[in-house]
Amino acid sequence: MARDDFQVIDQKDRIFYRDIYDHLVRLHDVNESLRDLVGGAMDTYLSVINNRMNEVMKTLTIITTLFMPLTFVTGFFGMNFFAANPPYESWTTSAVFYGTLSLMLLTPIIMFFWMRRRTWV
Repeated sequence: MARDDFQVIDQKDRIFYRDIYDHLVRLHDVNESLRDLVGGAMDTYLSVINNRMNEVMKTLTIITTLFMPLTFVTGFFGMNFFAANPPYESWTTSAVFYGTLSLMLLTPIIMFFWMRRRTWV
């Protein structure tokens, strides 16, 4: 229509069709810019959510790391301090009990301060 190829449309009406075409082009441009704005807002939102999830995962990893040595010690020794079998009776003295208890209490505390010094926490 812009090249005047259609003889069916009157010359006076072609101006109106060009005006409609210009409006459609402008609407298409506005639609594209709004789509880009919405895409940018969605990317920003997903970035914020991802950062929050990373903080939660960091906290859970630190908790897991602090309790992993406790789990190993209790799983390895079985914590049978009060009813031992005959070959392991020397392992059930109160000194071994309090030594293991202090090991279980001090290990996460030392690890926490070590992590804090390295600025992981």
